[in-house]
Amino acid sequence: VCSSCTAAIPYISESLLKRRDFLGASAVFSLLAASPAFAAKKSDGKKPTAKSTGSTGKTTKSTKPTKASSAKGKPQAKPQTKPTTRESGSESEQRAEPSTEPRNVLSLPDEPAQWRTYDVHSQITLKSLKGKARLWLPLTQYKDTLWERSLGYSWKGNFEDAGVYRDPVADMEVFYADWPEGTSNPQLQIVSKVATQKRTFDITRRVALAERTEVLRRALQPNDLIPIDGIVQRTAERAIGRFKDPLAQGKAIYEWVVENTLYDPLRKSVAGRNIGDMLDSGDLSGRSGDIAQLFVALCRSIGIPARPVFGLRMDSSRLFGSLGTNGNLSTAQHCRAEFYSPGYGWVPVDPADVRKAIREEHLGNSDPKLTVLKKLLFGFWEMNWIAFNAAQDVNLRDSTGKTLPFLIYPVVETKDGRFDSLDTQRMSYNVTASRADY
Repeated sequence: VCSSCTAAIPYISESLLKRRDFLGASAVFSLLAASPAFAAKKSDGKKPTAKSTGSTGKTTKSTKPTKASSAKGKPQAKPQTKPTTRESGSESEQRAEPSTEPRNVLSLPDEPAQWRTYDVHSQITLKSLKGKARLWLPLTQYKDTLWERSLGYSWKGNFEDAGVYRDPVADMEVFYADWPEGTSNPQLQIVSKVATQKRTFDITRRVALAERTEVLRRALQPNDLIPIDGIVQRTAERAIGRFKDPLAQGKAIYEWVVENTLYDPLRKSVAGRNIGDMLDSGDLSGRSGDIAQLFVALCRSIGIPARPVFGLRMDSSRLFGSLGTNGNLSTAQHCRAEFYSPGYGWVPVDPADVRKAIREEHLGNSDPKLTVLKKLLFGFWEMNWIAFNAAQDVNLRDSTGKTLPFLIYPVVETKDGRFDSLDTQRMSYNVTASRADY
């Protein structure tokens, strides 16, 4: 990166991300200096002592991932000083129990972990409720990675029943709560503790472990939103040209998506758009989910495993102000993507944030900031964001409704049908995040 480019980006400084452009020349990106506030304190590294409580107020232990005894305790969460007890009246509070499943987090050998721990508070109140109601809420991905760790959950409310279940096929955890008929002002408060650090991809470092065959097979399948034949396949073939290497093909598709899409935050649909219809119409504008799934569809159509990753922004960005958030996060959902390259594993990309920065920061095609950002977001995720899941075609447990294309918002069902968090006439939904390691 030339000196004029580096001077143009305010966030570039001491910490270096070493990555080599796979078409030839090696490139070194200066990246993400810690702000004074973030550098002030670090996580204490202690293990949480999460408990679950019965109606007697006594603490109990369970290894089942259902009901109120699910979720995992991990390093860096602060220990609980008191067992949680059942409150008076109809309101109850429960805490998830740490799982005995071993963690698979490893430290990068030449880059010390710089984990940040957050408490994510979600508060939901249902309005104009008729009859029974059930709520489903996506939770932080339960499998530890090099960039994200789930440290457990706690919740309280005037529900009749609540807990966490794990969907092994969709590879996700979901919180649920039930309110009986006649419940006045149904309420829920849930706190998720999560630790994150930036995710980087280095082409100079190959991985030894291959992904499971069934995971790769799922990441190649079409669905209602992601067709992989016809115009989708023809577009992907034009985008990759003569490249034969999967990593080069993935980068060519990423660059094609960045060059040809537009970020449109005004689209109100939460169900996503059919990628084939987008390409047929020539209208490639959309929200982050549309842009990420366009990338996924193009990759899958030429045999590259790829998947969208649905999650939530929860902090400010060191890249651009428009790529961060604060305050109420109830509309801060954001979808990224990753594709699989043999020998390298899953490669992270975020074409939607390139398009968002172009729109919100008024970046021109010749702007050196844009040149650096395009290169940076192939192989990098800034972890002011938490991943929920990569699940598609989601069937909610005990639901009477249709299959969902994905699960990124809270969903509620009553006898009158299903509604989501954007229906403010029927649901009050507020989410905030705070640093827990200060």
